[in-house]
Amino acid sequence: MRREARDALRDSERAISDANRKLARATADRQRLRVQAAHIAEQRRALERLAAERQSGVERMLAARHAAGAPDPLRVALSGDDPGSLGRTLQYVGYVSQAAAALIGSYREAIAELAELAGEAAKREAELRSAEQASRAERERILKERASRRQVLERLAGQIRKNRRELGVLRADESRLARLVARLARIIESVPEPGGARVAFSGLRGSLRLPVRGELTGRFGAPRGAAGIEAKGVFIRTPEGRPVRAVAGGQVVYADWMRGFGNLLILDHGESYLSIYANNEALLKQVGETVVAGEPLATTGSSGGNEETGLYFELRHLGRAFDPLRWVKLK
Repeated sequence: MRREARDALRDSERAISDANRKLARATADRQRLRVQAAHIAEQRRALERLAAERQSGVERMLAARHAAGAPDPLRVALSGDDPGSLGRTLQYVGYVSQAAAALIGSYREAIAELAELAGEAAKREAELRSAEQASRAERERILKERASRRQVLERLAGQIRKNRRELGVLRADESRLARLVARLARIIESVPEPGGARVAFSGLRGSLRLPVRGELTGRFGAPRGAAGIEAKGVFIRTPEGRPVRAVAGGQVVYADWMRGFGNLLILDHGESYLSIYANNEALLKQVGETVVAGEPLATTGSSGGNEETGLYFELRHLGRAFDPLRWVKLK
C-alpha cells in the first residue's frame, strides 16, 4: 500500500511538472511569435509607404512627360529642327523612359516583397494559433492532474505526514540525496569544465540572492520535525506557483522527482559547487540546459508530500552541505 501510494504521488507530481513546463514553453513561443508578427507588420507598413511613394513618383513623371509633349523620334526628325538639339532631346527622352522603367520595376519588386511578407505573416499567425491551442490544452491537462493529485493526497495525507516525521524515513531521504550528489560529482569530475567568462562561484560569497522570496521557516542545522534530524538546507515558505530562480549561472545536472524532495532540480556551478531546489510544483528546465543567474528554473509547490508550499534549498561543495544564508545577501 505504501509503495502504491508513493508511486501514485510521484506519477501525479511528475505529470504536473511536465505539463507546467510545456505550458511555460508554449507561452514563451506565443510571445516570441507575437513579436515576430509585429515586426513583419511594421515591415509591411514601411513597404506600403515606399510603394505608394514610388507609384506617386511614376505618376508625376508620366504627367510631366505628357505636359512637355515629348516627341517621338520620327516626328522630331521631320520637324527640321537643329540635329544637335534633336540628339539632346532624344537622349533626354531615353533617360526619362529608363528612369520611369526603373521606378516601375522597383515598385513591382516592392509589391512582390509585400506579398511574400504577407504570406509569412499568415504563416506566423497560424503558428501562433497552434501555440495558443497547445497552451490551452496543457492548461486543461494541468487542472486535471491537480485534481488527481488532490485525490491522492486526501487519501494518503495522514500516511504521508506520519512517514515524513519518522526518523528512519528522514534519514533514508537524506541518504538518497547524498548518494545522488556523490554520483553527480563523479560524473561532473569526468567532464572538463567549459571555458568562457563565467564568474567563479567561490567569488560570489555574500552576494547571492535567495531563489525565491518568502518566509524563512526552516534554517540550516535546525531540527526537522519531531525526529530531530538536522536540516541540510533552508525552507522558504511562499505561495504555490512562484518562480524559483537560479542563484548563479550553471548547468542543470538533475531534474526529476525524488522521494522526500518531490520535483527536484540540481545545478552545477563549477568548482564542485551545487545548488539544490526541492519540493517544486514544476521543473521548467531539463538536464543539460545552461542557465544564467536569476533565470527561472521551477515554480514553488508542495511536492514530495510536504505539508507547506514553498522551496527547500541547499548549497553543497564537494558533496557537503553548508549554510546558504552565509552566502546570500539578505535585505
